Amino acid sequence: MNCVVIPAYRAAATILPVIKAIGPEIEMIIVVDDGCPEGTALVVANRCSDPRVVPLMHDTNRGVGGAFLTGMRYAITHGADIIVKIDADGQMDPSQVPALIHPIASGQADYVKGDRFFFLTNAASMPKARLIGNLALSFMAKLSSGYWTIMDPTNGFFAIHARVAELLDDERITKRFFFETDLLFHLGLIRAKVVEFPMRASYGEEVSNLRISHQLAPFFSGHLRNTFRRILYRYFFREFSLASIQLVAGTALFGFGLVFGLYHWWAAGDQLVPTGTIMIAALTFLIGFQLMLSFLNYDISSSPREPLHPFLIRAPNLAAVTDDLAKASAPEASDDGPQTVRRQA
Repeated sequence: MNCVVIPAYRAAATILPVIKAIGPEIEMIIVVDDGCPEGTALVVANRCSDPRVVPLMHDTNRGVGGAFLTGMRYAITHGADIIVKIDADGQMDPSQVPALIHPIASGQADYVKGDRFFFLTNAASMPKARLIGNLALSFMAKLSSGYWTIMDPTNGFFAIHARVAELLDDERITKRFFFETDLLFHLGLIRAKVVEFPMRASYGEEVSNLRISHQLAPFFSGHLRNTFRRILYRYFFREFSLASIQLVAGTALFGFGLVFGLYHWWAAGDQLVPTGTIMIAALTFLIGFQLMLSFLNYDISSSPREPLHPFLIRAPNLAAVTDDLAKASAPEASDDGPQTVRRQA
């Protein structure tokens, strides 16, 4: 079963056209109202007659990631095999969903994401600030996730296999605007295969909820944290190889050569620096740099190449989990859980 999850916040004016454009290849459409002040879930419940639609509602705003994860878990417990995320602002063309999910359905990938940079004309139409920001974030995402061939890491148009989604730790995934990039990091930890889908996006009069100046620090710190965690988990906890030694030795020699050389250059002042001192600094610096390049080459070449989901089985006790979710969605549920919105007659 194919399912679409649509996180919705301030999307009452755009949500219905997005739902209407979703094709028959999708059996379930989950709209998650993320504490929207416009009541998007109520708009869907009262004005949408599509029987595939299930509106869910958060009492408080949890971010785009929190909304998608709520919809994703609902989809998994109701038997979904492939889960697609589409934003509610109308920038994504739902007619591209069959092409998006094809690599997963054919067993070639675990996760497929859109790439708005594939078409040069499409990239040129992107707002300049967003274009420059995405290019910079793309390089940082390569380093922090280990997927060196990907671009456009913040793209919210993606599909994931449910068996792979079951392996993700919801509590550790960032729920706000860093969600898509952090999701790539967690997919890298379980060695899921990620491929990209060339797509076109339209930029109209919609207003983005993202404020670039407010997110620079969280994005930068998130990438640094994930890069450190990825290297630590991959090369020192799960696997200790020649690349691990190259990284340690290369970093030590590179740092020593740089600090040693700068110190003696500064201490010498107007005096000539001895040739031996120069050779020590230069050799350790260059050898360390070469070892770090060797590690980087190994890291790039070891990106996941085989899909994971064909070797996985669905989690047991699915019916029990479904019953628990139904109870949590009932009117007497706590304020923290998602609520299912019923259509009014």
